[in-house]
Amino acid sequence: MDTTTKHVFAFEEGNGKNKHLLGGKGANLCEMTQIGLNVPPGFVISTAACLDYLATPDHALPAGIMDDVHAQMRALEQKTGKGFGDSENPLLVSVRSGSAMSMPGMMDTILNLGLNEQTLQGVIRATGDARFGYDAYRRFIQLFGKVALGVHDEAFDKEFAAIKEAAHAKQDVDLSATDLKETAERFLKVVQDATGRPFPSDPYEQLEIAIKAVFNSWGGKRAVDYRKQFHITPEMANGTAVNVVTMVFGNRGDDSATGVAFTRNPASGENKLYGEYLVNAQGEDVVAGIRTPKPIDRLKVEMPEMAKQLDELRDKLESHYHEVQDFEFTIEQGQLYCLQTRNGKMNTVAMVRTSIEMEQEGLINKQQALLRIAPDSLEQMLFPRLDPTVKADAVAQGLPASPGAASGIAVFDADRAEQLGHEQGLKVILVREETKPEDIHGFFAAEGILTSRGGKTSHAAVVARGMGKPCVAGAEGISVDVDRREARVGLTSFKEGDVITLDGTTGKVYLGAIPTVEPDFTPELNTLLGWADAVARLKVLANADTPDDARRARSYGAVGIGLARTERMFNDVERLPIVIEMIVAETPEKRQEALDRLLPLQRKDFRELFEVMSPNPVTIRLLDPPIHEFLPDEHVLERELSELRVLAQNARGVTVLAGAMGLLHASDALRHEVDTARRHIDPAVVEEVIAKKEAMLRKVRALYETNPMLGHRGVRLGITFPEIYQMQVRAILEAAAECAKAGIQVKPQIKVPQVCTAAELRKVKTFVDAIHAEVAERYGKPVSFKFGTMIEVVRACLRAESLAEEAEFFSFGTNDLTQATFSFSREDAENKFLPLYNQSGILQDNPFDVLDVKGVGKLMKLAVDWGRSVKPDLHVGICGEHGGHPASIAFCHEAGLDYVSCSGPRVPVARLAAAHAALQGQ
Repeated sequence: MDTTTKHVFAFEEGNGKNKHLLGGKGANLCEMTQIGLNVPPGFVISTAACLDYLATPDHALPAGIMDDVHAQMRALEQKTGKGFGDSENPLLVSVRSGSAMSMPGMMDTILNLGLNEQTLQGVIRATGDARFGYDAYRRFIQLFGKVALGVHDEAFDKEFAAIKEAAHAKQDVDLSATDLKETAERFLKVVQDATGRPFPSDPYEQLEIAIKAVFNSWGGKRAVDYRKQFHITPEMANGTAVNVVTMVFGNRGDDSATGVAFTRNPASGENKLYGEYLVNAQGEDVVAGIRTPKPIDRLKVEMPEMAKQLDELRDKLESHYHEVQDFEFTIEQGQLYCLQTRNGKMNTVAMVRTSIEMEQEGLINKQQALLRIAPDSLEQMLFPRLDPTVKADAVAQGLPASPGAASGIAVFDADRAEQLGHEQGLKVILVREETKPEDIHGFFAAEGILTSRGGKTSHAAVVARGMGKPCVAGAEGISVDVDRREARVGLTSFKEGDVITLDGTTGKVYLGAIPTVEPDFTPELNTLLGWADAVARLKVLANADTPDDARRARSYGAVGIGLARTERMFNDVERLPIVIEMIVAETPEKRQEALDRLLPLQRKDFRELFEVMSPNPVTIRLLDPPIHEFLPDEHVLERELSELRVLAQNARGVTVLAGAMGLLHASDALRHEVDTARRHIDPAVVEEVIAKKEAMLRKVRALYETNPMLGHRGVRLGITFPEIYQMQVRAILEAAAECAKAGIQVKPQIKVPQVCTAAELRKVKTFVDAIHAEVAERYGKPVSFKFGTMIEVVRACLRAESLAEEAEFFSFGTNDLTQATFSFSREDAENKFLPLYNQSGILQDNPFDVLDVKGVGKLMKLAVDWGRSVKPDLHVGICGEHGGHPASIAFCHEAGLDYVSCSGPRVPVARLAAAHAALQGQ
């Protein structure tokens, strides 16, 4: 290791722009100090020191680090006029984590470091407040014990609960100095019992242990899970810095307070200071949700001068950072300190609104407004809300901490949420008194979060908002009993496994499941996406198979249909019997009869799509899947036939019985009953059904393929049964002609799936041209349409020049192309080995989720280049699921594609991603 490397930086000297070295928190503390904000003095130990420390087998601090720390502590003593370890006028510090990317609550913090039996008395003498001294001491022992020495919170909580019960105290502030002194003594014993050693009393020993503990927290489960969930790579953030900051105290009395605030509302984006504070408290009390704090507006009543200074601080932060800030502050006996600032984590509704308003205010430009919003996050704005027409009474009211609505079964701990939510795929609501950072894996698995304590800036609220999950916090009417796994609400209760519904927008909690409705676009989102469309080069189309799908896609901003799957139309309940007749037909004539009945239905389908999307293009893929997929499973048919044969035998028996009733001297009532049974089951009808099922079974066996996805499907089906494709082409062209006759502008595009050679395209194009001539003659004018091909076979990529001679457009089907390139069956890969490949780093991503640019992408680029070498104006797009994935869209932009097509709800994501691709490619 290079011993000359500088690892420790005073706030006055650290580079506030170098978040990779100093962490986001440390860099901002340096920057705030250097622009003149009132920040308590301190210093930063770099992320490089963390990585050096973690790289050594025995986890030793880099050489010289503690010497630098001692020097910085001496500088702090000079700046504050206090002494570290001085029993007369002691200096206390906080030790905080901070990586390059904000990870709220995922790593560790220790407050009041430097306290021992001697310095405690110095604090009491200096402040004249024994209660304050013992309160600070018991907090330090618990935090240090948990973070640095590995003592579980529960051991401390048990002792603290006993003290509060004995003192008849509801809240911490109700305890006396004597109570808190006893608490500290009990906490010291908890540490001794848990570790077998007395609590460390040397302040410098405490400091070294704390620095190592913060470094170690980078590899803790919470932090690792968080980075994995949010795809935070080492290039984005590697290691945590340690921030050593002079303590200022919000628990010095009623003229002191601590709080967390956002420069704008993180839930709605409203341009108004938003936050919470507690009088006579330390910062951990607010974020941990131990006491329910007061809204920031109340500060104007309780401390009007401090409220004014806080507004000024807000303006300075936004003017400097040009971004919404999430900041922590402490008021110590009438003096305001800013302890931390970072870019505020907001839900997407707030991000979009603040983008528009900050651009209008001149804080940022349109490009910055677009780039500050992650495209994927727009899905949050498309989350459902409770159906307003459903009448339901809320059983509890909490704080609306993160908007949206969710229903699921109640679970009372994070492990259970992970087990039921992730492993079993159930929808769960995580219910807690208050959440802690170690609950993070439960957040990932849950649909929503409900807590009975805490506020809008509690851990639960901040993390849920960042994930875009609904959260109701501080629902104090709910009493949560984790041990009994139930929650009581007044006279009612719900247990683990009961379904509950949260409305994170109103803060209401309901028993049972409540239906939801689709959300509406906000005017701000429409404005933002208008800006996006203006800079994007790629057009965004939708995959849509029905008029309703098309209408929804159009409302999301799609400018056409890039993929209409005709097989989805065949699966309609009324049509499937006709499709089955067409498949099992033994002669071309019988098959044509069924197709003639399908033709008007398909024509109606296409006309409706054209009308909804007019004047935008509608690209229709001719039938792709193997036709056996429309037939029942072989084993199901065998079982049904067995049961039908038994029924036929029984029906014949009942007919014989009815005819034999004359042999019995049966009553008229019995004769009538037997005759009714005979008429209910007609043996001729049963035999007719058996004949049809037998024909289906013969066809299923005849159509059996070892590997159907590589077998008789797509264009291969269209060539061996040309009448199927001919019916579909006729339906498309006639629908277009009818629309044109009605004055509706249409742009139909016909594409052929699974093509591997130009000869296949020529074969299909022959009857397309013939049918077009017939339609043109019938309707009195030709139909304007385009003829193209899917590119989803590796050979098609390699023969792009010859395909371009026949096709007017290429459409990449990247789902099948990925399967073909990797030789993976998607279902088998995702269910068996692909998760292991991703976890072990063999593959960085699931190639069915994220386009494989190194393999599949290279084939796509070759096909684009070679195709356009023959036809320079060749129109090229993508219609696989990758068409809605931002990183894949960036590749499509770079590869020169003209459009992407994705599912309707992903269209807004794709529009913003296309803008990002254009801006970042400049």
